Amino acid sequence: MRVFGLTGNIGSGKSTVAAMLREAGIPVLDADRISREVTAPGGRAYDAVVQSFGGGIVRDDGSIDRKRLGEIVFADPSLRARLEAITHPAILEGMKDAVAGIEREGHRAAVVEATLIHESGRKGLFEAVISVTCDRETAIFRLAARDGMSRRETEARLRAQMDADRKADASDFVIDNSGEIESTRRQVVALAKVLLG
Repeated sequence: MRVFGLTGNIGSGKSTVAAMLREAGIPVLDADRISREVTAPGGRAYDAVVQSFGGGIVRDDGSIDRKRLGEIVFADPSLRARLEAITHPAILEGMKDAVAGIEREGHRAAVVEATLIHESGRKGLFEAVISVTCDRETAIFRLAARDGMSRRETEARLRAQMDADRKADASDFVIDNSGEIESTRRQVVALAKVLLG
């Protein structure tokens, strides 16, 4: 089975493209969902995360307060690196298990949706990487509309990520999601034919 990566910065429309790929018959795994599973109580990384960051990140129901943990690790790059060292191997194992399940179902191709493919040096895990892009103003508008962020907040989030043009240049396929939804759909339908090749 062929396995591809799907990446793009916040506000680019990765989730929209992922939904279109699913409509075209290609299963898409969400790395964020797997991350939530491995850090849930009983998950592969739960105990190590709690031991490393303390009980202050645990809610009354035993789940990890992801917002609180995010505030801690995004304030200190060394703590973020520590969290990634704990969670990334568990996420990778979870992805491998999920991909194996999709292959057993008889699919010819699968896509893994993950923001940090290039940043984490994971491009080699995939046959090819697809980058979803859009112009900066469109991304800012989408984030403000979706998450209620101010322009200053959205720009800070975008600055914290790898430059979108560099991400696109490092990818094998690029979907431009700046325009009308039907333009994006045409690009995705054409790409799906290549991926299922």
